[in-house]
Amino acid sequence: MQQAKRRRAAAIALLLLLGVGVLGVRSLPRISLRQLQKAVWVSHPEPLAMTGGDPYIRALMRTISAAESNTDQPYNVLYGGAVVQQLNHHPNICVEIVAGPNQGHCTTAAGRYQFLADTWKEKALHYHPRASSWFKAWGDYSFDPESQDLVVYYWLKDSSAWGMDIPTALRDGRLEAVLHRLSGTWTSLGYGIESNSMTARLPHIYDNLLKEELKSSSSGQLP
Repeated sequence: MQQAKRRRAAAIALLLLLGVGVLGVRSLPRISLRQLQKAVWVSHPEPLAMTGGDPYIRALMRTISAAESNTDQPYNVLYGGAVVQQLNHHPNICVEIVAGPNQGHCTTAAGRYQFLADTWKEKALHYHPRASSWFKAWGDYSFDPESQDLVVYYWLKDSSAWGMDIPTALRDGRLEAVLHRLSGTWTSLGYGIESNSMTARLPHIYDNLLKEELKSSSSGQLP
């Protein structure tokens, strides 16, 4: 009798563990045509959700998104073009990669900067604007548009993270060096394994966006 109870308890525990695993990373095996049609590709990167800040970094952020998520819903887009509406945390949906060197694997890339779930958790721990002890314990940081922007903004400004003072390099006109340094993180920026149709146009895109950001920048800037 006791042995049967122990077997039942072990089976229940196993089912609970499997359930946690399923909830941890939800899998979409392949993006359907209908899901792809939810994404509307645009010719000009959308404005940032965050306000203020260094116009050079703002232009760089929009340039990154031109290569990574150039849709009319960049903050909601998953790899492949499907969109999610709830952004209270990273979607953590593993979508099958259908082309390129990683074909057959899956990726949790999501949002304007195509954060992998683990990368988001790591960077949000350091740079999220509304981090708290509860968030730090569970890693459940809000993935809302402004938070996505601010995490990337402070990450790009952190010279210790890149071994490079990116704001100064941009002001010195060294965009190519900056893109080269960032390409290990965002491979679509060039110099890596996953360039796309936007890659060659990025310097021109950045120049146009910088003019736009300088024109609209205000005196009150984020640190």
